[in-house]
Amino acid sequence: LPQVEKRLELVKQVSHSTHKKLTACLQGQQGLDADKRSKKLPLTTLAQCLMEGSAVLGDDSLLGKMLRLCGEAEDKLAQELIHFELQVERDVIEPLFVLAEVEIPNIQKQRKHLAKLVLDMDSSRTRWQQSVKSSGLASNLQPSGAKADALREEMEEAANRVEICRDQLSADMYNFMAKEVDYANYFQTLIEVQAEYHRKSLALLQNFLPQIKAQQEAWMEKPSFGKPLEEHLAVSGREIAFPVEACVTMLLECGMQEEGLFRVAPSASKLKKLKAALDCCVVDVQEYSADPHAIAGALKSYLRELPEPLMTFELYEEWIQASNIPEQEKRLQALWNACEKLPKANYNNIRYVIKFLAKLTEYQDMNKMTPSNVAIVLGPNLLWPQAEG
Repeated sequence: LPQVEKRLELVKQVSHSTHKKLTACLQGQQGLDADKRSKKLPLTTLAQCLMEGSAVLGDDSLLGKMLRLCGEAEDKLAQELIHFELQVERDVIEPLFVLAEVEIPNIQKQRKHLAKLVLDMDSSRTRWQQSVKSSGLASNLQPSGAKADALREEMEEAANRVEICRDQLSADMYNFMAKEVDYANYFQTLIEVQAEYHRKSLALLQNFLPQIKAQQEAWMEKPSFGKPLEEHLAVSGREIAFPVEACVTMLLECGMQEEGLFRVAPSASKLKKLKAALDCCVVDVQEYSADPHAIAGALKSYLRELPEPLMTFELYEEWIQASNIPEQEKRLQALWNACEKLPKANYNNIRYVIKFLAKLTEYQDMNKMTPSNVAIVLGPNLLWPQAEG
């Protein structure tokens, strides 16, 4: 039992510390019902903020739709969190509090009470023994008289109280030892409740993610710069990439006679603005008609920023070998053979670009862009080795 007494204090300390730290983990205010708890939960506040943002932006924008779906998801996560915290509070935090602040202190109070009763018993025994000595009787004789009888009864009652209290304390200590499995179960319950909470939260998120991804995939206005050609064409439902078609169309109207087209560097700010506009599929032709170099720069940037060149990594060696063939007829045939091996999307777009460049060279007397010059400035944007990536 002395070992149990020592263990009581250790268990009390551990339970008290765990109760304190576990309570600090709660996001909702302890002791409140589900509705009141929900209002003070950070996740609920976040959900409300997202839903309000969705209402402001509207469902006709992608951000509005995303905010609404994410707001609904966060609100459901908040409900799961409330249920989880209420269960942890009921099945773990409160029992730990009772153990640390009620059950063990009661046993310790019982131990102190026993110590007091032992002192009372010793005191009554001392008074009875003094009464014996003062009576002058021999130690083997019993004292007589009303006073002596009263002292003996007091001593016997004190001894009886000590025995009852000692038995009760022993029973409480043995019960404590026997209930250690129950106390340990509090912590198993904590992990089980956490596991169930995370399982439900994961299932909830997995239910929302397909909806969120579907909205993203269905949205037509996606950036095109730096994105794979096939992806852009599939999303936009086009055969020719929008930046390519838009830039070629504008150059055909206002840039064919511009000297040094594709060779002269455009204004960096104009180029950045035009690329951003092309990414949004919104271009003001009139605004850029006076700056064909910005349009040519945007076309070069789009081609160069493709993850894979228009003429593909796979055919790189074949293009290089074909271009090195001395005889013109054989060289053209080899280039045509490589062209036919291109994926359909690449073939359509390279064909579109080449036709435009052929048209551009018809104005070489004015724009100074001979076929050789065009090849020099645009070739690196149509084909490069994979190692450079």
